[in-house]
Amino acid sequence: MDDDKIIPEENQPDPSRDAFQTISTEEPVVEEAPRDMTTPNVELPPPDDQPPPVYQESNNQNMFIIGGAVVFLIVFILIIRAVFFSKPSNKAVSLVYWGLWEDKEVMEPLIAAYQQKNPNVKIDYQKMNPQSYREKLVSRSKTEGTNQGGIAKPDIFRFHNTWLPEIKDIVAPLPPTVMSGDEFDKTFYPIHKKDLKVGNYYYGLPLEVDGLVLVYNENLFKKAGISTVPTTWDDITQIVPKLTVKNQSGILITSGIAMGTASNVDHFSDIFGLLLLQNGGSLNKLDQEESAGALEIYRKFSEPPQGYWTEEMSNSTTAFIQEKVAIIIVPSWEVLTIKAANPDIDIKVVPVPVVPGTPLISLATYWVEGVSRFSNNQLEAWKFLKFLTEKENMTKLYEIQSKVKPFGEPYSRVDLAPLLAQDPYLGAVMKQANNLISLPIVSRTMDNGLNDEIIKYLENAINSTILGVSYNEALSEAKKGVDQVFTKYNISN
Repeated sequence: MDDDKIIPEENQPDPSRDAFQTISTEEPVVEEAPRDMTTPNVELPPPDDQPPPVYQESNNQNMFIIGGAVVFLIVFILIIRAVFFSKPSNKAVSLVYWGLWEDKEVMEPLIAAYQQKNPNVKIDYQKMNPQSYREKLVSRSKTEGTNQGGIAKPDIFRFHNTWLPEIKDIVAPLPPTVMSGDEFDKTFYPIHKKDLKVGNYYYGLPLEVDGLVLVYNENLFKKAGISTVPTTWDDITQIVPKLTVKNQSGILITSGIAMGTASNVDHFSDIFGLLLLQNGGSLNKLDQEESAGALEIYRKFSEPPQGYWTEEMSNSTTAFIQEKVAIIIVPSWEVLTIKAANPDIDIKVVPVPVVPGTPLISLATYWVEGVSRFSNNQLEAWKFLKFLTEKENMTKLYEIQSKVKPFGEPYSRVDLAPLLAQDPYLGAVMKQANNLISLPIVSRTMDNGLNDEIIKYLENAINSTILGVSYNEALSEAKKGVDQVFTKYNISN
């Protein structure tokens, strides 16, 4: 890496600053838990101090009067208790839960456990197709009636951490009576607070945390005589030439790293976003030097004469599975794809490389559980999600997930991080969890909106530099489109 392309530490992004604004800060309507009814103060009439009349009644008549008074008093007490002290009957509650990645068999044990404790609540988990999911979520939530075309309107749904500007019309705020702001902040990571808090309210409960990691092929490293783990971009630029193999005609046989193009690098926009953050740039300043420097770093791995990666190579994930590329940068969940296709591949997962002398920064990409503001049972929906975030239940969910795949979703609770700190696949995620930043340029959210629209402009910029357009010019043109997208989704930049 060229040293003159590294931005000094003082220009590095501030992780405490929101990467982009999300939804309006107008005070939302929060469905609160009903307050316990208070006992009314019933004052008895003062005793009659007047002397009794001179005449006398018979004992039988006195007994009759006293008996009637006792009966009246008992009836009166029963009425008071019925009106003021009886507990309200638990009405039947039905919740529809739209999920994305987990099969019903994975979620069913936790749903059953909650329903056992709350017999009046029935939860219908539905695994949705990710294609056009966001549009379907928004349109279906706003539609009158509970069913349309056999699809039930969701009370609970999963959404990506970058989606709030796109779903602001349907997402409900988390009631403080279910989880206070202080409890949220102590339970989850800083990135969850940055992404999900708007004004004084949170708009989701996360069951995971994730971000980009570096995955490398241990066997290819050994063949190249490399025994050290890359931790900086300088390390990457030194080892990639050793990992790259070409034939006598200069045709690439094994690539050192999958970077530099847009057409065949999975998560290319995420990787560019990572470099953008680490180089001191931002999406609203694509026309500045820092952004051009980030694009140059990305492109140099595929530009001649080095050509460590070319458009003639297979898709980067496929090439890694086939052991034709040594290093890829992906979210941790891509490891599941790799291990499912090639169980015997020897891989290592480590934190992403950093600019020498700067703090660790990675790009966040994770999913969140939310509640529809069109639900008639918002409070019960939030209570169930709170149940899922409890330590015992989150570890139970991970245990169930790990029975059907190599590992589950990385814990969103800070206090559970030690359980995964030494995990060969998720340890890197835990090391980066406090240093994540979000940008709406995440691949594979399939939102057909904010992310995908910005990614298209970045793709055009990368492709134009392949044709000879300068980095500055390419990104200046991309900025025009990105600004339009920000305006469309009411994101301040």
